Amino acid sequence: MKTELTPEQIEELKKSHIRSFVTRRGHITKAQENALVELLPLYGVNYSSSEHFDSKKVFQNDNPLVLEIGCGMGETTAAIAQTLPKINFLGCEVYGAGVGALCIRLHTMGLNNVRIIQHDAVEVIRDMLLDDSLSGVHIFFPDPWRKARHHKRRLISDQFMRQILPKMKRGAYFHCATDWENYAEQMFEVLQRTESLKNLYDDFAPKPQNPLVLRPSTKFNVRGNRLGHGTWDLVYIKE
Repeated sequence: MKTELTPEQIEELKKSHIRSFVTRRGHITKAQENALVELLPLYGVNYSSSEHFDSKKVFQNDNPLVLEIGCGMGETTAAIAQTLPKINFLGCEVYGAGVGALCIRLHTMGLNNVRIIQHDAVEVIRDMLLDDSLSGVHIFFPDPWRKARHHKRRLISDQFMRQILPKMKRGAYFHCATDWENYAEQMFEVLQRTESLKNLYDDFAPKPQNPLVLRPSTKFNVRGNRLGHGTWDLVYIKE
């Protein structure tokens, strides 16, 4: 069943305008534009405010479902999906370039265990996901805006956790990562006080190697590490 929000909670959501992205300009290539027309119908799922996401119907199996919020250009999503063919992945990405790039990767790699919803993940979680439907959640580098601004619009917050937690099964994992130390500290504080979540590593996690919480490095990530930037991972389990 879907979690029914109280009128007070609905008003709180409206006032705070939580969402998984911020408006920004982005370049899109001709190949990515073509992929949105030719390939997205194969890998895409339309957002609906009244119809829930039926994983068994969409993937034609009962495999565990993992939500990935913000697929970016799809490098990590495709790599994890290839490594874990018995896991189904639902990716939320707003920007056309990223959606197009991910579609191209899925088509080239012959992957059929990923579906994409080109819509705000917060509304997808609220309107389309059933309670106890997720076996895992990935939120990698959820900070695509200028770091000196929008500090009050960070996705990982007490309010967001109240929304996502009911959708996670008992034993489901929650894995987020950032290259912004200040944001990492905030995420740690939020997750540490989230009831029923247990830190798998007590503190920040080493680069995950567990098959269910791996995070392949992207070109962006490798370049950042070469320049001396840190990366912080947090991995929690719902008790």
